Amino acid sequence: MNKSCKFYFSIVFLLFSFIAFAQNNIITISGQILDKETKEPIVFASIYLKERAIGTTSNEEGGFNFHFPSYRNSNTIIISMIGYQSIEKSADDFIDNQKIFLTSEVTSLDEVVITSTKKKELTSKQIVKKAYKEIEKNYPTEPYILEGFVRDLQNEDGKYVEYLECAAKFYNKSHKIQTEPEVELVEIRRNYITTKNPWNKLWERKNSVIDLIEDDFIRFDYGPIKGKKGWKYEIESILPYNNRYVYKIKGIDKPFQKAILYIDTETYAFVRMELTRTAYNGKSWKRRLTSGEQQMHYNVVFEYQEYKGKMYLKYQKEEDTWQIFDMNEPNTLLFTKNPKKELFINKIVSEDIENYPFKKNMRIGSSLENQEKEYNPEFWATYNLPKQTEKGSKIVRELKKATTQ
Repeated sequence: MNKSCKFYFSIVFLLFSFIAFAQNNIITISGQILDKETKEPIVFASIYLKERAIGTTSNEEGGFNFHFPSYRNSNTIIISMIGYQSIEKSADDFIDNQKIFLTSEVTSLDEVVITSTKKKELTSKQIVKKAYKEIEKNYPTEPYILEGFVRDLQNEDGKYVEYLECAAKFYNKSHKIQTEPEVELVEIRRNYITTKNPWNKLWERKNSVIDLIEDDFIRFDYGPIKGKKGWKYEIESILPYNNRYVYKIKGIDKPFQKAILYIDTETYAFVRMELTRTAYNGKSWKRRLTSGEQQMHYNVVFEYQEYKGKMYLKYQKEEDTWQIFDMNEPNTLLFTKNPKKELFINKIVSEDIENYPFKKNMRIGSSLENQEKEYNPEFWATYNLPKQTEKGSKIVRELKKATTQ
């Protein structure tokens, strides 16, 4: 083939590629986010389109794939994580599987310039109480919809027995209305279940989405955010986040509870909250149920993102350890189970809610596998979910093999 033919072929190929892209109108970028100093992966960093409520999250290996519509003059990507300096990067500058390094920064309280007028120094407990009082100002008071990805991983006695993934929409009323969001199950991507302990047939709570959405500290007004008696707080450090700073506050409520709260130094919004409850001397915190379950460990994480002056959920995780005892012989341990459920928000809808497509269709009393639709590969091709890790892929392969046997 001569040079002119090669050139002509290249032009035709590029033209064809451009036409195909224009038809799809979706840009996809990928990469891995790493700590600049340690070269370690940065887990659950935010990757989102500037001034738009579309984004994704890095996985446990720091990797991500991000699909988004092309907007004229508005394809700037922001990558951010608490404790690191945020960066902005044009989508056009991304190379496939590019390594992106973030710089960490820890600042002492004395070095932080808090940009409000003559603010007196507050104690850590006063900061928590002030953040609690500012909830109405910082969180949405009008209805909104969140779109996101749910992952449910179940383990019994060290063996994985279930792996479930689904896309869902959550219709939320004002945070002041203490009701759970309405849910639309959009698609289910993977649902592998192998042999579980027979106890589950009678007592297992089958709808994992409900387990997640019933634990919202902000909506249901509980947890370490109120600064109640018994909780002791201490400022550990000041960390950068989205060109501002957050207080990192450690809280302890002996003997069972501890928390870490990240609170914006300017708005006093809760940016991230983590609560851990652990059994002490073999005693739990009144979490022994009539079905024989005793909760020995509980960890829940909420992380929020700011959009148009309000804070919306970005990520939620609940991870537990339960010991299951024989109801007829209360001292006989049947097995131990470790469920882990996560919710990754990839889109916020805060305007024109009445006209946004939403159909409440999730049956609360029914397992998600009984509400599964036919697999839709076209939907998942450009859906923003955390990139699968090597460990996750191995779990899926083993469960898939066990399920089909």
